[in-house]
This record gives sequence, structure tokens and C-alpha cells, in this order.
Amino acid sequence: MSVTEKDRDVLARTLWGEARGESLAGQIAVAWTIRNRVNDGKTKSWWGEGYAGVCQAPYQFSCWNKSDPNYPSLIGAKAIPFRELAQARIAADQVIDGKVPDPTGGATHYYAITMKKAPDWAVKAKETRRLGGHVFFKDVS
Repeated sequence: MSVTEKDRDVLARTLWGEARGESLAGQIAVAWTIRNRVNDGKTKSWWGEGYAGVCQAPYQFSCWNKSDPNYPSLIGAKAIPFRELAQARIAADQVIDGKVPDPTGGATHYYAITMKKAPDWAVKAKETRRLGGHVFFKDVS
């Protein structure tokens, strides 16, 4: 699969929207959940096609919901602090380019530990890792 500049930019913006308070390692873990969806092995994936398609699939990553307070920054209506976006871009590029291994054990989902209640999908899923402010899962049905 060829990766476009748009894919790289959308992934970096998603990492900023979903994990800007995380370390580089935490952002890499979130990026790997997206890469695992991109590389699910299906010809026409339910998740979407490519990094931009997966990140911007409706209701998958809340920062892309039009009602989310991060949305205006993601679409360029508000500025994202340069240093924050630069770190997210480093994480995005390292994951896309295969320079770092998957620290999530194949996770396709995560949630922030700040949530008051775990999402319903997490009940039967396999937890693969806790890193920073996120819990990662695979085998989500």
C-alpha cells in the first residue's frame, strides 16, 4: 500500500487529537492501533482504506467528530502548537515507516483511562497493554 502525504498528516493530527498529552512512546502505541487497522489483511476493510480513511472513519476516533473540541484544530481552522504537532509527526512517520515495533501486541482499539466507565466493547476484548493514559485491546467483537 502506498502512503500519501495526506495519510501522514491525518495520522499526525489524529495522534495530536487523541494523545497529545502522551509521551512519544504513548503516541507510537496509538499510531500502531491505527496501523493495525490499516493492515488488517482485508481487500476492502470495514475500518476504512489507508491511514486517512481509518483515522477519519465516522465515530472511530472521537477527535474527528465535528462536535469534538479538537476538530477545528484538526481541519486547520485553529492552529496546533508547532512542537506538539511535530512530536505527533515523528510518531506517525516512525510507525508508517516501520522504524519501531508494535508495543501494543496487535491492538486495534484503546480507550483513555480517564473515562469513568470502560466502553462496552472492552468487556469481551483481550487487553494487550497499558501505556500512559491508554489501555489497548485486540479481538474486539
